[in-house]
Amino acid sequence: MKCRQEFAGISGKTSGGQLLRVYRGQAKMAAPRSLAIWATLTIGLAFAALINPSRVLGALGADVTSVEADRAKMEASLRTTSKQLYTIHEMQAANNVVVREFVSPAGKVFGVAWQGASRPDMKQLLGGYFDQFTKAAQEQKARRVGRGPLVIQQPGFVVEMGGHSRSFSGRAYVPQMVPAGVKAEELR
Repeated sequence: MKCRQEFAGISGKTSGGQLLRVYRGQAKMAAPRSLAIWATLTIGLAFAALINPSRVLGALGADVTSVEADRAKMEASLRTTSKQLYTIHEMQAANNVVVREFVSPAGKVFGVAWQGASRPDMKQLLGGYFDQFTKAAQEQKARRVGRGPLVIQQPGFVVEMGGHSRSFSGRAYVPQMVPAGVKAEELR
């Protein structure tokens, strides 16, 4: 929309109450203040998710409430099975990927396991442990010759994964968070 007035910095309101600003001969509608606030909040939440993904996404080491975030992101069905020392939240996605999240009586996700035709979103599953996983996987890849399963065993974090096209599986867990009496072999 062109404006005939050539004065810079003139503002006024339209008949609809929206702010109209004229700058160098062009009239522009200003965004309503509520839109600016909404955009600022959205950017702030996105930034918070980048800084601490385990608080926003369902992930290893997060609370049981994070399981629903995983289910929603995967667009999966959820089945819950209670064991004596932990609860398994099993998610079945339409793309034939199954993810199991193991939750302690304290309500923390201490382990995750997956299997299916493709790998799940590892950043989603590992949350705050994803950077540690990426670094260790790159170091191992640099030292390794050939193919084979990936096994990362660090003091506070374990990942075992492998497979081939259309058949992937793996698990990750935090040894210090595994309830007493639970063996790592159970996390499948």
